[in-house]
Amino acid sequence: MNFKYNGFSGIGASRRRCILVKEGLVGFAKAYQWQERIFQAKLRGNLPAEVLFLLEHPPTFTQGTQAGEGEILVSARQLKERKIPVFRIGRGGKVTYHGPGQLVGYPIFDLNNFGRDLHLYLRMLEEVIICALKDMGIAAERQPQQTGVWIRGEKIASIGIQVKKWITRHGFALNVSPDLSYFNLIVPCGLPEVTMTSLEEVLKKDLGKEEIIKKVASQFSRIFGLRMEEIPWDDLVRLLGEENKSRREWRV
Repeated sequence: MNFKYNGFSGIGASRRRCILVKEGLVGFAKAYQWQERIFQAKLRGNLPAEVLFLLEHPPTFTQGTQAGEGEILVSARQLKERKIPVFRIGRGGKVTYHGPGQLVGYPIFDLNNFGRDLHLYLRMLEEVIICALKDMGIAAERQPQQTGVWIRGEKIASIGIQVKKWITRHGFALNVSPDLSYFNLIVPCGLPEVTMTSLEEVLKKDLGKEEIIKKVASQFSRIFGLRMEEIPWDDLVRLLGEENKSRREWRV
């Protein structure tokens, strides 16, 4: 892969196949099961293509491996009353919120194809978001010693990943038009002073979700050197379930 770290130029020329799964609003538990199925298939070598999920979730809090006590600021009773489930998962990072109006991306990639460098992979995920926002006329940036994407000091996208044998799962959450008040119920990403923002808040107008998805998918294609192919989840399951299918079906 010809990827230059400083400046993010020389995008990969191999154009690896990437299956894009867009399914709208999906419960977190179901999406986690989908991730796990693809993750295990790639660990076994049964799926050489990369996979990218672009979804939304109902209101949900997730706690990463570094999450501490007290970072959810409301009681279990209040969470139940508000119907907000909490999931402790294996990604890095602390507590975050997922909800309608937030674009969640789960790239399940084999980093053997992208430099075997976790730090570089995180920077590439940030660059996807930064470039997608640039396409919308928004100047976004990184913060020193932090993972994620900011606009004028306010955080618009969070990133948390898990990697095993260089296969990735989990990913990023980009605030498009969520109800930002949910972030007041937690210490977002373990940063007490952080202010969360959204595209709607920055642009002061409603945004077409499909157009944003297209821009994010396009930047994944450009930055990671991918050839995108959209496949509904049910069709992908059928392909995965055909145990004796020739590997040529999954050629990259």
